Amino acid sequence: MIMSGSLVRRSGVALVSAAALVALPVVPVLPGGAGGQGAAAYAVGSPAAGGGPVGAAAPYAQGHWRGGWAAAPQQATGVFGKNWSEGGFARQTVRQVVRVATGGAQARIKLSNRYGAAPLKVAGATIARTAQGASVQAGSVRQLTFGHGRSATIPAGGELLSDGVGLRVRALESVTVTLYLDAPTGPATFHAMAMATSYRAAGDHRSDVGAAAFTETSQSWYFLSGVEVAGGGTAARRDGVVAFGDSITDGYGSTVGANRRYPDQLAERFAAAGRPRSVLDEGISGNQLTNSTGGFGEKAVVRFRKDALNTPNVGTVVVLEGINDIGMSEWSGVPGGPTPEVSVQQLIAAQRELIRQAHGKGIRVIGATLTPFKGAEYYTERGEIKREALNDWIRTSGEFDGVVDLDHALADPADRGRIAPAYDEGDHLHPNDAGYRAMAEAVDVNAF
Repeated sequence: MIMSGSLVRRSGVALVSAAALVALPVVPVLPGGAGGQGAAAYAVGSPAAGGGPVGAAAPYAQGHWRGGWAAAPQQATGVFGKNWSEGGFARQTVRQVVRVATGGAQARIKLSNRYGAAPLKVAGATIARTAQGASVQAGSVRQLTFGHGRSATIPAGGELLSDGVGLRVRALESVTVTLYLDAPTGPATFHAMAMATSYRAAGDHRSDVGAAAFTETSQSWYFLSGVEVAGGGTAARRDGVVAFGDSITDGYGSTVGANRRYPDQLAERFAAAGRPRSVLDEGISGNQLTNSTGGFGEKAVVRFRKDALNTPNVGTVVVLEGINDIGMSEWSGVPGGPTPEVSVQQLIAAQRELIRQAHGKGIRVIGATLTPFKGAEYYTERGEIKREALNDWIRTSGEFDGVVDLDHALADPADRGRIAPAYDEGDHLHPNDAGYRAMAEAVDVNAF
């Protein structure tokens, strides 16, 4: 476990220290930040156009943008229950509330059509400081532009950054992003398990301050994959943290609308220490290291570069993946049937590939041990043997730049294979709010 910068040992092998977390050279942020994104509206990764700037630069210099909030895109699916992704939107406004980990004087948004089958037409968008529910603070609504235009079209498979707009927000403050989608969108790229409420209205209500028109709700995010901030007296640094993983990173089982996922609570710890910084949650519920599934996202070794490494100012990634590879290969209750069985050697090879990708971009990787799952629907003794073997490799191999022992943080002292009752959401797999807090507290913020 990462503990107050101390050196922890098991069987004579050093696991982690404050120094270990800075063993790699810190690579300066290149002009334009991660991925070369400047302050202009920017088409990212479009297979049709290849990406590139579509507007003039906003007032802030390239490279000064920081990740405020993020969510990993997924293809439309109903595997998590009823939502708006498969039907999409037409002549409707969708309003989404997110909390930024770090503040600034300017903001911009990132929209994703990664899994769209056709170009996505965005008729207009606004950003504002959140009031309550679907309402926003009067006087805070800002019209967003894309290359200085109020509307934009995102090619199928592409992503788009808006221009920056002046909006002063504080660390841990919520902002509301509103999109008006006039033309039919078709199935929507979305993030299924938001653990937050989104709102929908018929017609164009992007500039509404009140909530009256927003009569429908959903617990997913649609098209919105990031909010970035700049300015506010904070210098650009390569100190952002990405939490990468599955539903335990995604925050399944935490209180809806309360921002109690472990990355949220880690951001709170940084802020409380007087060092607020980007802490971005790139978890996808049901995700696996080695298998891509329609409902649970592309496998980690494929999406890692897109979701974890292609973000502004990221310096460290915390990886918590593998329990679904183990459990879903043993369980007939998986939608579509069990996924292929995976060996410990395959899981280690996948973790090594993530390390290789991150180190190739000068980014540190912290390995998180898999948390206990005894009593979960897909628990088996054979699966537990694999979990323990993978955790032993994470702790002792020395291949990560640091280790956070989340297994130890959540385990019941009376039965180390089981989550402690005080931390159990109820399914013996996912933590509750207190469990996510324990995970956040297992990370030594001073070591970053």
